[in-house]
Amino acid sequence: MNTIVVIGGVAAGMSCAARLRRLDEKARIIVLEKGDDISIASCGLPYFVSGEIEQERSLRVQTPASIGASLNLDIRVGHEALSIDRERRTVRVRSSAGEEELSYDALLLAPGARGVELPIPGIGLPQVRTLRSIPDAVEVAGIAKNGGRAVVIGAGFIGLEAAEALALAGMEVALVEGTDHVLPPVEEELSALVLDELEGLGLRVIESARVTGIEEVGQGARVLIEGLEPLEADLVLVAVGTRPRSELAEAAGLELQRGAIVVDEHGRTCDPRIWAAGDAVLSRSATTGALRPIPLAGPASRAGRRIADDIVSVIGAEGAASPRDAGTKAIAAPLGTAIVRVGRLQVAMTGANSRELSQAGVPFRTIHAHHNQHVAYFPGAQMMALIVHVGEDGAILGAQGVGRDGVDRRIDVLATAIRAGLKAEDLVDIDLAYSPPFGAPKDPVNMVGMVAENLNSGLLELCYPWQLEEMRRTHLVLDVRRPDEIERGPRVPGALGIAHTELRDRLDEVREAAGGRPVLVHCAAGVRSYLAHRVLAEAGFVSTSLSGGMNTLKAWAKRHPGTLEY
Repeated sequence: MNTIVVIGGVAAGMSCAARLRRLDEKARIIVLEKGDDISIASCGLPYFVSGEIEQERSLRVQTPASIGASLNLDIRVGHEALSIDRERRTVRVRSSAGEEELSYDALLLAPGARGVELPIPGIGLPQVRTLRSIPDAVEVAGIAKNGGRAVVIGAGFIGLEAAEALALAGMEVALVEGTDHVLPPVEEELSALVLDELEGLGLRVIESARVTGIEEVGQGARVLIEGLEPLEADLVLVAVGTRPRSELAEAAGLELQRGAIVVDEHGRTCDPRIWAAGDAVLSRSATTGALRPIPLAGPASRAGRRIADDIVSVIGAEGAASPRDAGTKAIAAPLGTAIVRVGRLQVAMTGANSRELSQAGVPFRTIHAHHNQHVAYFPGAQMMALIVHVGEDGAILGAQGVGRDGVDRRIDVLATAIRAGLKAEDLVDIDLAYSPPFGAPKDPVNMVGMVAENLNSGLLELCYPWQLEEMRRTHLVLDVRRPDEIERGPRVPGALGIAHTELRDRLDEVREAAGGRPVLVHCAAGVRSYLAHRVLAEAGFVSTSLSGGMNTLKAWAKRHPGTLEY
């Protein structure tokens, strides 16, 4: 009888253990969990703090007893793995009953990650908390219900969710981010929309902030920020990222990079009887090939399933068909598809962002699109902003979206397209559901495909907000919005305004103003400027269209004063 030991529960560990049982009814499967919970809704913790999830028990998806009985697993909570003897294939374990040694035929490491601890004075004060476990959530919710002031350090996914939750619970919240924009994985021009929403919720947001320390003041605390007045707080919540729990693997001599466990496409470590998955491992990006942690439940759960197949293929199974018969599938390189709610906004992403693509040396072009989630004539139409990065070969490398409705659906379609290997031009022909309450005959995803097709064929040339300052010195800026739109502003200083419907009759005016220079044309969202670009190109002008038009430019200008006049 094979003995398989799984260190760590939750997504990767429990997914692997459950699949192992379905493949081998006779195997002895032991799950070791240092804490008291084996299957918790970690992603639901902020919503318990906000009061939207009312019962603490709702956060416990399965208890050790329920899942153990269902799958005949030996689940041991309160058991900490202390060391691994790879030569003898044993794990030393400590529990309230003392220490013991367990032998294994296969071992899965799924220890997860811990919150990064800021190396600043005062980080250990009792007013400073994290939000990574059910006890954390219970404590933070207890503080929040009394009102007062909170400072959240870190404006990534968890930081944003925590800040919103504390505000909904009745606290006055300041959100502090060390980088130049909130939600750092999101492109800056989309992050500006998130910033607007956060400020609309009444949060004070401080970007590019360096926290230097935390001081205790009576029952509260004071957060010190370089160059700014200190922030008074009853609660300081730190959410500045995670670090893999790889100490056990390191002590066992397994290969690590950047503090994470190195595994191959089957989750195998450098030891043929040890696998690893989840937040503690490095994953290879599906679009850039770069190694990076992907601390998301979905990829961890799917990796656990694939690893179970591989374990059985290596050590065999008694009384069950081994996946070896059909060959084990590799763990799919994760895209990092994720979504977060910020107020009334959905903010979602998949694949690589521009920074990751640049760091990996991958050439790309970016498409900005602004379209309603359904037809404009049906009540409730809301504009969403989409960004799609496209490789030189037309591959979809990454996508992001922000909007009040329908963003989740579009990012899921784009994630599926990336996984299927579709080119950006193929998006034109994706057959998506349409009815006035749900979409449009030309869905926003189809529209992205049309822009990509026009780019590839040479019918369209794009430029970007960060190029505007330089291009104003070499190009005539032509604003083809209606006169009333231009009057309301904002405007690009010095731009010539001619509505796109009048352009054909006023080409001589454009030619005189350009004086032989190329033309940079823009509208509100990029559709009318494309039409104008084609008129100009057919008339012999060299022109380029501003990607996403004034909608994108306004968002960019929020952090770049002087770009526009109002």
